[in-house]
Formats: sequence, C-alpha cells, structure tokens
Amino acid sequence: MAVSSSSPFPSLLYPSSTHSPLSLPLKFLPSSKPLLLRSRIKALQRWREYEDAVRDKDLARALRFLQSTQSSSIDSSSDSNSKMNLNSGFSTWDWDRPERDWEILDTCLNADDMRLVGSAYGFLQDRGFLSNFGKCRDIVIEGPREVTPKVLKEYTGLEAIKLAPKKWGMSGASQLALIAFLGGASFLVSQGIEIRPNLAAILALATADAIFLGGTCLAQISCFWPPYKRRILIHEAGHLLTAYLMGCPIRGVILDPFVALQMGIQGQAGTQFWDENMESELAEGRLSSTAFDRYCMVLFSGIAAEALVYGEAEGGENDENLFRSLCVLLKPPLSAPEMANRARWSVMQSYNLLKWHKRAHTAAVKALEAGHSLSVVIRRIEESLSSGV
Repeated sequence: MAVSSSSPFPSLLYPSSTHSPLSLPLKFLPSSKPLLLRSRIKALQRWREYEDAVRDKDLARALRFLQSTQSSSIDSSSDSNSKMNLNSGFSTWDWDRPERDWEILDTCLNADDMRLVGSAYGFLQDRGFLSNFGKCRDIVIEGPREVTPKVLKEYTGLEAIKLAPKKWGMSGASQLALIAFLGGASFLVSQGIEIRPNLAAILALATADAIFLGGTCLAQISCFWPPYKRRILIHEAGHLLTAYLMGCPIRGVILDPFVALQMGIQGQAGTQFWDENMESELAEGRLSSTAFDRYCMVLFSGIAAEALVYGEAEGGENDENLFRSLCVLLKPPLSAPEMANRARWSVMQSYNLLKWHKRAHTAAVKALEAGHSLSVVIRRIEESLSSGV
C-alpha cells in the first residue's frame, strides 16, 4: 500500500511549450491571470500537504484537508473561472481532479480511531464515490433460519464438511506437502542418514511458532507457494467485499503474516473492518439480531469465498474461533447446537451474496494480487458493481 512520495502534479514553472506565457513580462498577460496563477500555486502547495498526509498514513490530517477543501470549493462555486484552464498553453490541472479523494482510504490502516475510519468512508460517500457502500446492509437472503446440513446443501450445492476450515496437513495441498515431507524423511532414514536431531529441532521451532506467534512463521513460508497465496487473496477478498456491501468500513487488508502479527492478527493475513452499530450496542450491553447477523456474515465470508471458487474451504479457523468467543459473550450465550446452526446460516448467506456479486469479488482478487492499495481495490469493486461487468 505504499504511496509514492514523488509528486504527481505537472510542473507549474516550466511548461513544455517553448513560448510559455510565464516567460513574457506580466504586462503582456491579462491582469486576472497572474492572480489566478498565484491562486493555483497556493492551492498546489496545499495539495502537497495532503499528499504528505497520505504518504505518512495520517488519516486525521488528510480528512481535515479534504473537508476544508470541499468547503472552500462550495464557497467559491460561483466563480466559473476557477475551474477553467489558462488559455495560453496550460493543460488541465492534474492535482485538482476529484479522484485524489480516494487516496484517503490508504491512510486508514494506521488509524487508531475506527470512528475516524468511518468518517472517511462517510465523506467519500457524501462526495458520490462509494455508491454501492452498504447497499446490502439490510438485506438478508430469504430462506429458513434453521439451517441443517441438508438445507445448506440445498441452497449452496455443497456438503457442510466442504464449508468447514481444515487443519493444516489434513486436506488439500497441505496434506500433499505433509505426505511429501514424511516420505522424504522416511527415505533419508532408510538410507542410514541420521535426521532425528534435525527433525526434533524443526518440531520444536514449529511448536514455538504455533504457541508464541500463532503460526506466523509457517504462514510466511507458505506464502511463497503461489496456490496458497492465491487462496489467501480469495479468502480476504471475500471478507473485503462482504464488509463493503454490508456498510462496514474497512481499515485495511493485511496479506503479509508478519505485518498481520504487528497489527494483532496472529498466524495469517486478515481484513480489519468495523461495525459502528454493533460497537454501540455492545457498549450498551445489548446486541440486536440484525447487527449480529451482519457481523457473522462478514466473519464467514472468507470461508464462503473459498468454497465459491474452489468448491471447499481450507482457511477460516481463526474466523470460527472469533465467532465462538463472541457467542459466549451473548446474553444468554448460544449453546453448541445454536452456534452450529448460526454458523451454517451465516456461511449460506455469505456464499449466495458473493455468488450474486462474483464479478466484483474477482475484481477485488485481481487488484489485491496486483499489489494495489486499498483505495484502488475499492475503486475496482465500485467500477465492477456500477458497470455490471
């Protein structure tokens, strides 16, 4: 998500034309143009402040700038010349384009105040950029609340076991990797090569990684394998798109396990989102069914995305653990059968929501795969949803 520190603005003092009007005495210029030029230069300096705030990931400063700029543009809207080009060889001023507002999303990752993140999304929505943000906030797909494995298969076409996270080494590619490792170890032992001390050291390191780092080292090594890395992208894009459609501001998507560890997400990548209504209700000691439904749908959407693309899910164990911890906090807490039913209902809802917006999910995956920042990923989602392709 790094933002380049180089300025995207065109040069003001050295236009490409060899006969620039700036090379002539000011007396040959219309009297209004020097004033307009000075105004433009002053505005350019202020926009560079915004560029610095984006580069420094300073959400508060960037948001204050955009809000003040919007107020200034409204106050000066009667001046029709303020948006006109200088008719003497100048091109359109690149720094004045509204698309720069999107970049404020790239400052959200370092924000400690999630309400400030919500304000950034609210600002962009007021500006007309996030037309699809929260469009499914109040949508719950028609269907039964009691979701048995049979009902789940009827609505998704998948067995319940296909939608359950897998332990590493128990299925899919991880199982093949484990078999290959054990086979290689057995071959070396059969050849009389002593590897037990090395195996003991590897097992000790793996245990320490699992206990103290939540499996971060193993996840980092696994990221070098393209199929595993792509599965992570698909999983996190599912969280991102569902949160966006449900109107939950996204703080950021972390794909590097060590960065995720620094952000408090152990062992793997993660998508950080926020639900203002849910936070307010929990602060009041209550939790409505609507808020809980929305949160569970976002939580299980990574599993649903994997199932949609691959026909089964492998990741999502941490999502399930977070779901269980929240269910215990409810008053009264959900029983084990109730938790299982709620999990099946949530993954069914998320699966069908992502299926309806499959093109947008694909657009998000491609943007994340290309290494784009959050602002670009959200733009790709909006473009896909608005165009219908």
